[in-house]
Parts: sequence; C-alpha cells; structure tokens
Amino acid sequence: MPDFQLAVIDVDGTLINKQGKISAADKEAIGKARDKGILVALSTGRVVPACMYLLEELGLDGFHIFCDGALVYNPATAQTCYSQPLCQGPLLSAIEFVREHNIYLELYTILDYYVEYENWSAKMHREFFRISPTVTDFKKVALTQDVQKIELMVHDQTERRGAELFMSHFEDDFHFSIARAPAYPEVEFVNIVSPGISKGRALEKMAAQMGISLRNVIAFGDGSNDLPLFRAAGFGVAMGNARAELKEIADYVTLDVEESGLAAAFNKFLI
Repeated sequence: MPDFQLAVIDVDGTLINKQGKISAADKEAIGKARDKGILVALSTGRVVPACMYLLEELGLDGFHIFCDGALVYNPATAQTCYSQPLCQGPLLSAIEFVREHNIYLELYTILDYYVEYENWSAKMHREFFRISPTVTDFKKVALTQDVQKIELMVHDQTERRGAELFMSHFEDDFHFSIARAPAYPEVEFVNIVSPGISKGRALEKMAAQMGISLRNVIAFGDGSNDLPLFRAAGFGVAMGNARAELKEIADYVTLDVEESGLAAAFNKFLI
C-alpha cells in the first residue's frame, strides 16, 4: 500500500449526503487524517463559492479542484494553479443557441454565478449551494471575463430535450459530464467545460504543484466524472452508492455516503 500524502474527495454523493450535510463521522475522520499530516483537497464539479462553507466547516486550506477540473485554485490566497476557461467563440455561439431555443443556462467565473433570468434552479442554488446568481446579459460576461464553465439543469422532459439538443449541437466544442446530488435525485447537473478538461488532468497539475507523486494520492468519488480522477490517482475508493462504471475501476468500494462510507475508508487506509 502506498504512503498516501494527499486525499482528494468528490463532494456531492461522496462527502455530502441526502440531507446536504457532512456526517459527524466523516468530519472526524478527515480531521484525524489531517492531524497525521495528510493533505485533504476537494475535487468537484461545483464552483468556488458553492464550496466555501464546506471548506470552512472542515477547516481545509490549500488548492482544490473546481468546475469539474477546469480550475485548480486556493480560495484562501486567491492563487490559481491551473485554469482552462471556455474559449470565447464557442461560448458566444452557445449563448445565441440557448436564447434561440429557450434553454436555461448558467455561467460561472471563478467567483461569480450568472443567469439571464431566474427559474427553479436559482432557488435551489440559494438553498443548497448557498450562492445567489447575478442576472445580467451573458454576452457582457463572455466578452469581459473568463468563464470557467457553463451548466444546464435538467429536472423534466422539456429540459432534457433542451440539454440533448445542446449537447448534440456542441459535441465538438465542449466537454460534457453529468453530475448528481443525493439531496436532489431528480436533478441532473450538466457540467460544460473546455475539451480535454477532467478531474484527472486537474489532479496531475495540482499534485505537481504540491510536489506529490500521483502514486501517493488516494481519491474518493461516486460519479462518472470521477473516472479520470481514479485513473490519475494511485488508489481509487468508490462509494457504495457510486455509478457501476466507477466501481469497476476502483481499487476499493466502501460503504454508502449515507453510512459514512468516507469515514470507513479513511479509517481503513489513512487512519
């Protein structure tokens, strides 16, 4: 077994349960690992502001992977290790497309979240992710700021058709991944980033910045977007509630997130 120096943790479905919370056992295990000198980082499709309350709750600092791998960033110091924002041309085309087809879209920079109008998703973001959107003209944002990712929200057939239409039209321009949160099982989060972006590639950049060999990294996850993360890390632990394809390549399968599977695996491999 490698001498693990860094634990990289997915958020929704791995760290966060159906109640939208971190279990006491998971929190305690993360604290004990850190006391032993093991670095702990988040790896998530979430944007920076949607993780700030988690970082504060866990007392985590340093670099973390955000936006499904499009950003490696240290919120405490505002230092960027790696960033691959969307190219302006495809982004402007996407804005025109969603306007034409009446598809709800969200834009994210490193610190801000934009919409052109609010719907049910804005309410969910306020309540669950603890962030609020700025309503604005997308083109103004696209022409003046780096957009790390855009996102489609799917919870009914109309939104599903819109997402499928968008993904089909832009399949060569963007990378797509589907994320889910146990607290909202009926919702699919369609993360849209630049081609070639993944949590695995981001981990490579982050580990190099930290001076840590990938073989000394243990990764925890539950979703399809964690596949590249597991392939890059020295050891991958899938949650009991993980997607079947992730369990197939995992080095170990732990308990469900609702059973504090993260703590069980931390106790087995790190504590």
